[in-house]
Amino acid sequence: MISGVLERYKDFLPVNSNTPLISIGEGDTPLVKSSHLGNKIGCRSLFFKLEGCNPTGSFKDRGMVVAVAKAIEKGFDSIACASTGNTSASAAAYGAHCGLRTTLIVPKGNVARGKLAQAVAYGAHIAMVDGSFDDALEIVQELCDKHSIELVNSINPNRIEGQKTAAFEIIDDLGDAPDALFIPVGNAGNITAYWKGFKEFFDIGRSSILPVLNGYQALGAAPIVNGAPVADPKTVASAIRIGNPASWQSAVRARDESNGVIAAVSDEEILSAYRLVAEYEGIFCEPASAASIAGLLKQVEDGADYSEKIIVCVLTGNGLKDPDVANEIVPASLGEYKAELGSVEQALTKS
Repeated sequence: MISGVLERYKDFLPVNSNTPLISIGEGDTPLVKSSHLGNKIGCRSLFFKLEGCNPTGSFKDRGMVVAVAKAIEKGFDSIACASTGNTSASAAAYGAHCGLRTTLIVPKGNVARGKLAQAVAYGAHIAMVDGSFDDALEIVQELCDKHSIELVNSINPNRIEGQKTAAFEIIDDLGDAPDALFIPVGNAGNITAYWKGFKEFFDIGRSSILPVLNGYQALGAAPIVNGAPVADPKTVASAIRIGNPASWQSAVRARDESNGVIAAVSDEEILSAYRLVAEYEGIFCEPASAASIAGLLKQVEDGADYSEKIIVCVLTGNGLKDPDVANEIVPASLGEYKAELGSVEQALTKS
């Protein structure tokens, strides 16, 4: 039976006797060793942390389960968040599981269909606003300040607490921390959480090293890289299409303390990595997830030497989250044949 992150890591989470240990199966996601790209990069080992295997298909479930459990502990019967998709799907799922009213503020036209479909199916109350994610976040903060509603965006510290458990799992699976971790950066809560988790296990001797954290934003939505908010962020990677990250400063601290980088990759680089990891590893991730792989490939192209290093790329969400992007890929092999064996055998000769 799956215990969930609250049960498995309760000694490292803000859990007490009044906290309900809820779970819909989050956590314990696979750490898959690369079969091809690791050789291309020339590292000792390359692993992919498949956070798309969480119940709603993204890493958000780790933090959401803690935020919702603490909301129930405090007596709230209503939760709300702003979202470009994954947070809304996760909040809606845990809200449904726990019988809470869930209100979602989403930017019109900037949410992938797969994610919005989840929120609809879970029965959430959805308000589309004519603005950006940053506008939606400002509105939901005002909403929660005015009414008895728990805000479950990543500015809620319980979200970061839950998300740090992915770092715990990586150490538990590898027996130590990796040399380097590559991760997408949108609202910047995840890179913040991973660093918190790595430091906590290092401090109690569960790991012997601290990894270098390498965060990657999309070129058209790179406020941390540019050093200023982006008023109209643009990128195919909807999950990181954020112009003013809520966890900006803590992400910069994680970068600096780990001697890492926060840099940008283009949409072309993201989509190239998105296709590579699917075609050569059999892993279907959403475009934002591929920013981590694109960043690694870019570093290697620029001369970085990882020959003796163990690397983890965090793939934050499942590819079915954003089906429109996958539908635009030109098929490697697709043809029409007569409904008979001899005709279909011709497909075997296609390169």
